[in-house]
Amino acid sequence: MQKNIFFIVGLMMVSCAKTLPVITPDVITEKTLHDTDDPAIWINPNDASKSIVFGTDKNTEGAIYAFDLEGKIIEEKTIRNLKRPNNIDLEYGFRLNDSTLVDVLAFTERERQQIRLFSVPDMKPLDNSGFKVFEDANMPDANLPMGIALYKSESTNKFYAIIGRKTGPKTDYLYQYELFSDSLGVHANLVRKFGEFSGEKEIEAIAVDNNKGIVYYSDEGYCIRKYHAEPSMGNKEIYCFGGEYFKEDIEGIAIANYEYGSFLIVSNQQAGTFNIFDVETNAFIKEINLGTSETDGCDVTTRPLGDKFPNGLFVSMNNDKTFFFHDLKKLNLIE
Repeated sequence: MQKNIFFIVGLMMVSCAKTLPVITPDVITEKTLHDTDDPAIWINPNDASKSIVFGTDKNTEGAIYAFDLEGKIIEEKTIRNLKRPNNIDLEYGFRLNDSTLVDVLAFTERERQQIRLFSVPDMKPLDNSGFKVFEDANMPDANLPMGIALYKSESTNKFYAIIGRKTGPKTDYLYQYELFSDSLGVHANLVRKFGEFSGEKEIEAIAVDNNKGIVYYSDEGYCIRKYHAEPSMGNKEIYCFGGEYFKEDIEGIAIANYEYGSFLIVSNQQAGTFNIFDVETNAFIKEINLGTSETDGCDVTTRPLGDKFPNGLFVSMNNDKTFFFHDLKKLNLIE
């Protein structure tokens, strides 16, 4: 009964979504060839105005596109000839065997049942052509990776990739792999399986709050689920929330961290809007309309990125083969 009430409330909210004013994007990127899905922002440590937005183009002849902050494609940093790249994430300071620290870009390559790992900004592969995932899956499509989030542990400095898939069991839907380097190269070792699944739709969008060691993921037809990202903290679910505020699919997740508070921004895909939640309390704050449609993925940084985005940047996928860039102040996270 409770879920039915939530569904009715959600529909009432969605019926009001059409009246939400559209917050116009500052930049719309050049088009990809096929089907945009998920973005990740790399902040250039030497000149933030030269930061790069990476985005997946989801197709059997897909690519990872690189865009400058004007939305122009950077061809020399674009990775092509991929087999249905799905979701993407980025993390800083991965230690190679020679003690060199590099920033890394990770993404799922669904049709090859693997994840890829590249250094940024030189775009060199670190994975010997890919790390296979879900190798013990025994359900149809349960070995097809979709969502990915990177986690760097503040307590151990270990790197992890948390992976979702096209379908899976009602428990242990997500696999977590430790990424590490030795004299033989970079490796990905499975360290745990975790995560409840409602059995409705699928699990794709995943995001990690490194500051708090928390992983969030969208159980698309049910709720936003919240777990500890640190394997040693166990596999018990912390909270399942927010489902009543979505029309249908709960999709892309981005976490905006400020000194005075943190916010979860989640795509309300079928309503064409985004829902914003308080990270500390999980409470719903508001719904906004950024002009995108059928948004699968999004990313955010609160860091200033030069004159173009002095208040930080929010990037979201649009279903016309583009990504939208909004100066973060326009989202009015603090009003």
